[in-house]
Amino acid sequence: MEELLSQLQAAQAELEPSFKALRGAMGALKTAVRLASADKADALPMQKALVKLETAAAEVQNEALDTAVAAFAAVTQRALDDLAYEFAKDLREELEARGETVDGRPPTLYVGLLTLQINMAARKGQWFYGKEALTKPIPLSLTGIVKAYERQAKRIGGREIKAEELVEELRQAWQDCLAKRKQKPSGGRINIVEVYGKLTLNRQSNRFWNQPSRATFKDYERPLFVRDLVLLREMGAADSFRLGVATKNQADQPSRSIWLPEDGPNGEYYSDITFDIRD
Repeated sequence: MEELLSQLQAAQAELEPSFKALRGAMGALKTAVRLASADKADALPMQKALVKLETAAAEVQNEALDTAVAAFAAVTQRALDDLAYEFAKDLREELEARGETVDGRPPTLYVGLLTLQINMAARKGQWFYGKEALTKPIPLSLTGIVKAYERQAKRIGGREIKAEELVEELRQAWQDCLAKRKQKPSGGRINIVEVYGKLTLNRQSNRFWNQPSRATFKDYERPLFVRDLVLLREMGAADSFRLGVATKNQADQPSRSIWLPEDGPNGEYYSDITFDIRD
């Protein structure tokens, strides 16, 4: 009997994972079937059910299940898209009533200088200037999204700079970075993100250097740096330096490039900055 018991227990141990996987898949399918039997697709519950269904299906090798999951995913995505379009329609009406121009289509809307990325599955939206995040993802309510837009539009659109002073700050930061190199880079090209970091450090007061801390650090947010470069261009002050267009590999890394927005989805990634070397 001991040998029989051992064989039965071995079979049980081998089948147990498959049984648990099938039980999980059946439970997820039961929820999906209930949602699919409704008269109208309910996007958010379907999205939650889809996550569980895909997780369970990954543990089971079954062609019929894979086909069903793919079909459920397609319908869920269409339902999420419909929700996003409905929210975007309401938002467009609200903002246009305030005199704003809204372009694009969900999940990406362009409002004035800013961009809104909508994540309908998470029920959140996030404002950007170019590729730079201005807010954390915030709940998708018209009031919250519009208030966040007004704050950020004022901060970005109402920003003013002293062009000559900023150009000299950029030049100094570029020279500081250049001076640290034993071997001078070709054409004096220095990574634009490195120059931004050095410029930020150069702006720190003696108080910070005497007692470095968050409280004494004077921040220069990256979105504001990007905005300032755009303003320099618009003011004709960017003739003092040259920006090198980033390669695809550089553009994929925020630590090696920045995106300068132009209008709507248009813009360009830049990886380095160069000034003429003074005698």
